[in-house]
Amino acid sequence: MFSPGQEEHCAPNKEPVKYGELVVLGYNGALPNGDRGRRKSRFALYKRPKANGVKPSTVHVISTPQASKAISCKGQHSISYTLSRNQTVVVEYTHDKDTDMFQVGRSTESPIDFVVTDTISGSQNNDEAQITQSTISRFACRIVCDRNEPYTARIFAAGFDSSKNIFLGEKAAKWKNPDGHMDGLTTNGVLVMHPRGGFTEESQPGVWREISVCGDVYTLRETRSAQQRGKLVESETNVLQDGSLIDLCGATLLWRTADGLFHTPTQKHIEALRQEINAARPQCPVGLNTLAFPSINRKDVVEEKQPWAYLSCGHVHGYHNWGHRSDTEANERECPMCRTVGPYVPLWLGCEAGFYVDAGPPTHAFTPCGHVCSEKSAKYWSQIPLPHGTHAFHAACPFCATQLVGEQNCIKLIFQGPVD
Repeated sequence: MFSPGQEEHCAPNKEPVKYGELVVLGYNGALPNGDRGRRKSRFALYKRPKANGVKPSTVHVISTPQASKAISCKGQHSISYTLSRNQTVVVEYTHDKDTDMFQVGRSTESPIDFVVTDTISGSQNNDEAQITQSTISRFACRIVCDRNEPYTARIFAAGFDSSKNIFLGEKAAKWKNPDGHMDGLTTNGVLVMHPRGGFTEESQPGVWREISVCGDVYTLRETRSAQQRGKLVESETNVLQDGSLIDLCGATLLWRTADGLFHTPTQKHIEALRQEINAARPQCPVGLNTLAFPSINRKDVVEEKQPWAYLSCGHVHGYHNWGHRSDTEANERECPMCRTVGPYVPLWLGCEAGFYVDAGPPTHAFTPCGHVCSEKSAKYWSQIPLPHGTHAFHAACPFCATQLVGEQNCIKLIFQGPVD
């Protein structure tokens, strides 16, 4: 009789169980310089061959730093809460055969499964625009997935370092709960927002909350790194749902469940939609030249046939030089079709399939960046407030992280078909 663990090893042809995927907002299908190793724009979480989860076990209250060090050097996972110079609470963690743990953070050390760096909005996504000081924690958060159905995924603030420890120093927000167990928050915090109604065209934005080191849910602090924690929200949990957003103060991740991804358009589907638009031979209403969205591999280079649009009215044209007005800003032009003045930008197809809430045709563009996706996807992201800096929130394009502007944050595109 096989144990379930042995059975998995003896069935190499069996598809591995996928728990879900994390997709970093602000990238259109890959990092600007290409995905490399653990640093990429999306990360799939699969059931591990062997469980690596941990759960709290023994609690030690220690009065000397030496004793604290002795416990943390035992090779076991532990979380240390420094209350004062002469009092530290160390919670030892023991192996949990029923869970898999995945860690996310800025560090490239081996305990981190998914390396995340600060997202730079818009077109500056390149090496020249390196962040001087990152606000993302080196060991930012951990996601723990149940190895048995329904494969529930839970998020916790902070990750274990190379010595298998999490240290909350004197300055970190920490406290003892009424039931006696210790808990705390990381410096800039891990914020989570679960959309109401899942990740569908009908979804509404939920409320941003902060997740503690032990996975409890709190209202937001007054500012990102304030000492005083928010209020405990007992009615909510740290269980991730399809469409949950995780903000690490410098990068925001979208969680997609395996089931959610099954109902999401694929890269092939988006490519088919691109070919369908191009096959309809949209034309520039003035130059009468045929327009075409560039292939997905050439999504960063403006091509000759590339469609451009006036973002105030939505009229799609080819590139031209006229329409400048002395009384407007540099990138503002007057649309020759309707005389509306507004930004005139090249249109780019949104290629990251994980951001689509439906498989509709690409008919809407985000303003002011010009990324194009389905109407329902554009309207969904236009209403989602994403954390920005240490205390601001604003809607942003999921494909490039540019802050959205304009009345609706997106515009319906008006294509002209061929005249012949």
